[in-house]
Amino acid sequence: MTAQVDGLDADLAGLVDVRAKARAARRAFDLLAGADQAQLDRYVRAMAEAGTRAAEELARLAVDETGYGLYEHKIYKNRYNTGFVARWMLQRRAVGVLWVDEAARVTAVGAPMGVIAGIIPVTNPTSTALFKCLAAVKSGNAIVLAPHPRAAGCTLRAAQIMAEAAVAAGAPDGLISCLEQPTLTVTAELMRRPEIALVLATGGPGMVRAAYSSGKPTIAVGAGNVPAYVGASVADPAEAAEMILTSKSFDNGTACVAEQSVVVVDAVADAFLAAFAARGAHWLDAGQQEALARTLFDERGAMRPASVGQSAGTLARLSGFSVPRGTRVLAARLDQVAADVPLSKEILGPVLSVYRVSDAAAGLDRCRQVLALGGEGHTAAVHAADPEEIAPFAALPAGRILINTPALFGGMGFSAEVDPSFQLGTGTWSGSICSDNVTPLHLINIKRIAHEVRPWRTVYDPVEL
Repeated sequence: MTAQVDGLDADLAGLVDVRAKARAARRAFDLLAGADQAQLDRYVRAMAEAGTRAAEELARLAVDETGYGLYEHKIYKNRYNTGFVARWMLQRRAVGVLWVDEAARVTAVGAPMGVIAGIIPVTNPTSTALFKCLAAVKSGNAIVLAPHPRAAGCTLRAAQIMAEAAVAAGAPDGLISCLEQPTLTVTAELMRRPEIALVLATGGPGMVRAAYSSGKPTIAVGAGNVPAYVGASVADPAEAAEMILTSKSFDNGTACVAEQSVVVVDAVADAFLAAFAARGAHWLDAGQQEALARTLFDERGAMRPASVGQSAGTLARLSGFSVPRGTRVLAARLDQVAADVPLSKEILGPVLSVYRVSDAAAGLDRCRQVLALGGEGHTAAVHAADPEEIAPFAALPAGRILINTPALFGGMGFSAEVDPSFQLGTGTWSGSICSDNVTPLHLINIKRIAHEVRPWRTVYDPVEL
């Protein structure tokens, strides 16, 4: 009974907080009306600089509060958003005149949407918060963040740093805020508030469904079960192994864009798998695979929260076995992709399933199976040098098909020339409206100012095809 009362009290307090934050955000947005890109960029630059200075503090808070990931790697994630991504944003326009087509006599004008509800995941609570705040302000919007309950403190601190920097640079108070007592009920209420113009959601499948059920325009991302194909024409099997291992072990595998399965062709499998093991992959025997699956997944097949974002050594210990010092990834040889084969599913940790195939056609089929198991629309990686071997993989149902680069670094827009972002759309394959890497240009309405270019009365004339 006490727990129910406490929960009710938390929800009531949270609902009061939602109303106050949403209203304050709308007032701030109204005060910001008419701000030009130069003015907004001053705020963004100040926010990015403050976020960079706080990168270590926020990384420590995130690891200490959630228990997920690696402190050093979370610093890099924070700095990526306040450095590389922020610089990309500052080099582009999001409000005012975006482009002019003089021949067609059309001018495109970017207009802010209003107040954005930014839903933040527990796996990347500070880096995602930094990104969404920067993207919102760059595009002239206000934003209210809704943290995951297990990451409320570190996300709140990230929002405070962004808000203080923006206000010090001249932005209206309330432009950036964060819910202080988040619960599922409170987050759902934020998404439904009349002040909210757009929901920008990153989270698990349940949160994505809730976001799209809010009745508001929504950009939400789906899960990632990312296959990495290593083909017969791969230039350097050892380098491919290093890229995959680095990507999957980064921040203990908390990025859904990182590889989950390796599909390697027989012609290069021996060389690749030898390098794979030499560089830190530990092969699991059948018993260890079963034990690890029990550690990672509950009876319903859902990932256990306590197993997310843990190191390879910790996962092994929790599963009742040990691995050599320096193990980066736990690797399982599999021959099936299925819901009842737990290690073939997305795992937010340093675990990779490995499949050997006879040729590229079999590899393409296996990659398609992996994506179909909860990863459609997200990302696939291909390691090959022959364009004819690469080309068929363009047919995969993935928003990003990355060639000869780590899926994590390529997918987020660093090592591959896709838009830098920390929210990666997964398209209608997974029930999302957007398959792009989300940027400030997704957070605006674009108006076309179009002059007459042909006499309107000719609409009645016949047209020859």
